[in-house]
Amino acid sequence: MVHSVTDSTSILVVDDEASLRNTFRIFLERAGYETVVAVGSFDEAVAAISSRIFDLIITDIVLGSHSGIDLLKKIREFGIKCPVVIVTGYPHVDTASDAVRLGAFDYIPKPVEKETLLKTARLAITQYRLEQEKQEAQQTKEQYRYFLETIFKSVSDSIISVDRDHNILKMNLAATRFFQKTQPDLQEGSKLGNMCPNSAMCQITDNITRVMNTGIEMRDHRVECILEGPCTLLSICISPLDDGTGTPMGAVLVFRDMSWKIQPLVQGRTQFHKMIGASAVMQNIYMMIENIGKVDTSVLITGASGTGKELTVHALHQESKRRNQPLVMIDCTAIAENLLESELFGHKKGSFTGADENRGGRILQADGGTLFLDEIGNISMTVQLRLLRFLQEKTFYPVGSDKAVQVDVRVIAATNVALKEKVTEGSFREDLYFRLRIIDIHLPPLREREGDIALLTNHFLHHFTEKLGKKFTGISEQALALLCGYEWPGNIRELEHVIERACVLSQGTTISTENLPEEIVHQFPNISSEPPPRIVKNKVPENGPVHHSALTEQNQETTEKIVASLKKAGGNKAKAARILKIDRSTLYRKMRELHINIDMFDI
Repeated sequence: MVHSVTDSTSILVVDDEASLRNTFRIFLERAGYETVVAVGSFDEAVAAISSRIFDLIITDIVLGSHSGIDLLKKIREFGIKCPVVIVTGYPHVDTASDAVRLGAFDYIPKPVEKETLLKTARLAITQYRLEQEKQEAQQTKEQYRYFLETIFKSVSDSIISVDRDHNILKMNLAATRFFQKTQPDLQEGSKLGNMCPNSAMCQITDNITRVMNTGIEMRDHRVECILEGPCTLLSICISPLDDGTGTPMGAVLVFRDMSWKIQPLVQGRTQFHKMIGASAVMQNIYMMIENIGKVDTSVLITGASGTGKELTVHALHQESKRRNQPLVMIDCTAIAENLLESELFGHKKGSFTGADENRGGRILQADGGTLFLDEIGNISMTVQLRLLRFLQEKTFYPVGSDKAVQVDVRVIAATNVALKEKVTEGSFREDLYFRLRIIDIHLPPLREREGDIALLTNHFLHHFTEKLGKKFTGISEQALALLCGYEWPGNIRELEHVIERACVLSQGTTISTENLPEEIVHQFPNISSEPPPRIVKNKVPENGPVHHSALTEQNQETTEKIVASLKKAGGNKAKAARILKIDRSTLYRKMRELHINIDMFDI
């Protein structure tokens, strides 16, 4: 919307002749000027300019004992920048010279014609507005420049800008300090070159060229870098430096010496009570626990060792109305078979050798709360029968007692064996199996929980940072990739032990590949010596043997999709995984299965 010069404009008219100042006021008001103030003396004019802001001042040269030049001086003493027009009936060279020196906009001789007055006022206000806008724009520009320079100097991240030939245009103090020990010659005007002997860092110039050519920024690329002492983990971001033409004139590099953790892209909850995980399968388990926790039905938890059965029990107990009552846990394999019955149901004094006093069992201890029976598949047939009767009747008899004890207990059982197979074999009662398995929760192995390895890794890093009194800044991308690609036969418990071991062995602040066990570091075959994978166009013979380098049509299609995504992502596996809408660990596994090595392609 274009505003007229008359919009929101204030004009002061100063003349000791009432007829003239009123005539000027009427002319200006009829021309559309919003506010026109007319005064008849020097003192009234000074009072007016002291109390409000004017866009134009029109004054007569003669103001009683003062002059228009006196008023002009006073206006400039006040620091007022608005234009001043002087009206005089007797132009004089000295007067005109003083008026020009003091910055008067114009000099109008009497008699003043209406059109001359309005034209002069319009030109004066227009020029004043333009000068104001120019000054405001310049001030804004200076403030913005100062703001950027302040940020550039004060941020802790290292920032370097380069031209298309990789010459350094600007680098902040953090960058100078970061590289002063390893690259003291790295300064403004010099060639960026290789800033570090580390091979991953030596690729930085290629990444800069790729960003400038594609115009696509590279975000949070994490590499291990040997600068001094322990391995340092760097987060590197490269953005095109655009001069407004659409063609990058260079690039801006930001190095961060390690944010604390690699934050995986997750949706939904990442934690539920003490359970950690954001994968789709864990979201379903969280929802099941919320629903199951509200009822007192028996629950059977299945899953391999180390998948988190105890944490699931804790979550179920906390979600139930029994949360403020005891949670009693018993490992059925940790107690001798001949003592398990007494441990569960208690015994009466003298009921067997060594029973020197009455003893309440674990079931009685859990009265009002929850009883967790871990590794239920290993109990004897005798205990199975007694447990079945207890579940059916909610009463039990302590060993050696004929008096029934009634309790209110919710039973949760867990096993890492296939109970159904034990039922078929005859080593586990079928009726007890179905009594326990009113609702079952199956915990998947860690290798099937896509995306959760990074979350769990960061969780354990935090835990052992506090426990060991060390300060870890994170884990390298290479080390995390190895963790994500490992099969984890020991599941979460094994991952926890691996992270604890890495934290104990690490001499620096970053967990790197050198801190991981041999079986994880060398889990993949050395495929660099194998010939590049060839895409077979013809269908593989149905009955003939398939050579390891020959891909089926399905594998061919998968390989082409992965390679295309890697090219589109500039070799960034995390970005390629997002393009494919799969988890990064899945991409690593597929690349391993199909022998895809990005070094073999023009990426």
